[in-house]
Amino acid sequence: MSKKLRPHSSIVVDGTERAPSRAMLRAVGFKDSDFKKPQIGIASTWSMVTPCNMHINTLADKAAAGADGAGGKGVIFNTITISDGISMGSEGMKYSLVSREVIADSIETVSGCEGFDGLVAIGGCDKNMPGCLIGLARLNRPSVFVYGGTIMPGVHKGTKVDVVSVFEAVGQHAKKEINSAELKQIESSAIPGAGSCGGMYTANTMASAIEALGMSLPGSSAQAAISKSKETDCRNAGKAVLNLLKKNIRPSDIMTRKAFLNAIAVITALGGSTNAVLHLLAMAHAINVKLSIDDFTRIGKKVPVLADLRPSGKFMMSELIAIGGIQPLMKMLLDKGLLYGECMTVTGKTLASNLKSVKAYPARQKIIRSFADPIKKDGHLVILYGNLAPEGAVAKISGKEGLSFTGKAKVFASEEAALKKILDGGIKSGDVIVIRYEGPVGGPGMREMLSPTSAIMGKGLGKEVALITDGRFSGGSHGFVVGHITPEAAVGGPLALVKNGDRITLDAEQREMNLHVSKSELNKRRKAWRAPTQKYKRGVLAKYAKQVSSASTGAVTD
Repeated sequence: MSKKLRPHSSIVVDGTERAPSRAMLRAVGFKDSDFKKPQIGIASTWSMVTPCNMHINTLADKAAAGADGAGGKGVIFNTITISDGISMGSEGMKYSLVSREVIADSIETVSGCEGFDGLVAIGGCDKNMPGCLIGLARLNRPSVFVYGGTIMPGVHKGTKVDVVSVFEAVGQHAKKEINSAELKQIESSAIPGAGSCGGMYTANTMASAIEALGMSLPGSSAQAAISKSKETDCRNAGKAVLNLLKKNIRPSDIMTRKAFLNAIAVITALGGSTNAVLHLLAMAHAINVKLSIDDFTRIGKKVPVLADLRPSGKFMMSELIAIGGIQPLMKMLLDKGLLYGECMTVTGKTLASNLKSVKAYPARQKIIRSFADPIKKDGHLVILYGNLAPEGAVAKISGKEGLSFTGKAKVFASEEAALKKILDGGIKSGDVIVIRYEGPVGGPGMREMLSPTSAIMGKGLGKEVALITDGRFSGGSHGFVVGHITPEAAVGGPLALVKNGDRITLDAEQREMNLHVSKSELNKRRKAWRAPTQKYKRGVLAKYAKQVSSASTGAVTD
């Protein structure tokens, strides 16, 4: 094939002097004819550390076969994954957000070194997805992202359950609503096989955002992990990269500012995870697109929440798949003038063209509401400012937990300390739980607070208390929760100055969070404050703490 389709691999394998390179590649299966084909790197996040990714090796094989069938040469390589669900609530969770950077770095490193002309990246758990997209953006070579697919729900006593059900069952057990035997039954039935978390948690949120962004094929975000449709998606992704190579369509042609605004609109309508704020900011940074936390406010004023999906809603992702996934929702948004239809996608066609023949949802479905009957008339991702968050914070307000909360602070310097107090009955109605020193620098790593938020819900305190933190939340968290508070406590942000008993007001309508303490008292506390000693002196967490930016800019490391 023409060198135009092999701009990178030709440098590695063409010419007499590249005989050593060809010799190495022959050992991994290359034939004479393969040296004249575009090399398509297949970035697999396969691992047996989590059900989210345990099947992705087989999907990578399908993507490579698709690339081969279209005239390319697929080359599979691995990057890491971690499990939020397993590490949640432990010290290990500090590595979760860090893994996003490691994944991006490794995809960039392998592809840059080996000279791949195009890429397919397959991610299953939520950090995989932005990590893959950041790596693809930096390389800016024709690329397609594939979502590994959602898990099917488990069943307990005739009710569908998932991993969040287990976290909440821990709180129910602490409240003595269920016994140890039932807790084990829920634990044993919640995760029946491969795939990512079953609600509109961070994995499905980010898969939907990436499809709306145009970087995955239509339908990729709404397919079961173990299904013929997901295998077909992978084959088609391998083929699509060859088409992108021929048309010279790169991530920078797709990941534009308008495309990011489309992604925000879609995850707003879906009621998606607060982590989308952090990850979309980082992805935009990687492709040199200006995006800010205030863009979520602007979109939220126009786009309502239409999806009745877990965690705050009733339905699971598998049920959304059954009625058509997110494509009909995107068509609804486009027809309402809430998406930019001219944006290019990995099909080589515009978003509007992709959606032209999409059919509406079935008439009597109850998962996606109409614009006349929304779950919430405006967006649920609410950016708050105020004397507690001068650079902003992110709240997930479904409306079910109320629009404002005033209470007295109960302050904790770690997630573990807060969780212990919640489970032993030390948190009462009217408390504002403050968890600090869990930000990108302070953690380090900005742990998710699914354990404490689930314990709150399990103990029946979801409408009685609020939780605020410079850490972040799992997509499975719900209740009156505010995270990503910036500046974070570890760098001297106002959160570091809060004391037990201080009154705090959170107001989603005014988009403010304020500490009811005088300026003079805060100045006195600030003079007395001393930064905590960083416990990690070497290794990846130490490097991360030194390099990472504020959560308000995406917690990026470059």
